Amino acid sequence: MEKQRVIVYIDGFNFYYGLKKEARWKKYYWLDIVKLFGMFMRPNQELVAVKYFSAIVNDIDQSLRQSAFFQANKENPKFKLILGKYLKKEITCFKCGNSIHTHEEKETDVRIATQIVADAYQNNCDIAIVVSADSDMIPAIELAVEAGHKVIVYFPPNQYSSNLASMASCKPVQLKQYETRFKQCIFPDIVHLAIPDFDLNIPAKWKAFQ
Repeated sequence: MEKQRVIVYIDGFNFYYGLKKEARWKKYYWLDIVKLFGMFMRPNQELVAVKYFSAIVNDIDQSLRQSAFFQANKENPKFKLILGKYLKKEITCFKCGNSIHTHEEKETDVRIATQIVADAYQNNCDIAIVVSADSDMIPAIELAVEAGHKVIVYFPPNQYSSNLASMASCKPVQLKQYETRFKQCIFPDIVHLAIPDFDLNIPAKWKAFQ
């Protein structure tokens, strides 16, 4: 009997900010993503790919940590990094008239939705796991279900959407309940890359959280 093919779609910022919300979850920034979601596969399932959607942040220190995380995970060929944009945005306060500068990720939602729908209609998987609490995913999930695919929603730690929960093919999974699996999937402090004589070290700030 052929195994059911599973693709995981991760809203990277949603996942990251879920970890960031609670101090004790910050120790899982340095996470082997493919290994973690491989632990959720049943004997009749095969993890085909983990598609991780994010954008390069502008802050130099943050981008170095982010780059280390991406590089460590990209050693696994099942990890597919899909990047959008991170744009500077100016907001004017209606009360005082002052302007503040903030940043906003662009394209991520659209890229996730496009990939979910494309994989469903190209029959690249049998099951789609959507890791997000962003209700913008709903139209894509509806189309994937219409195409006859099973869609399961996994909520990142400390994130939830009742609208998204009602859309999935079955009961959503709360990742916060599986902290023991997170513990088993932290990368070692030094990750040896396939490039000869090149090692990645856990960012010092993230090491401090452990």
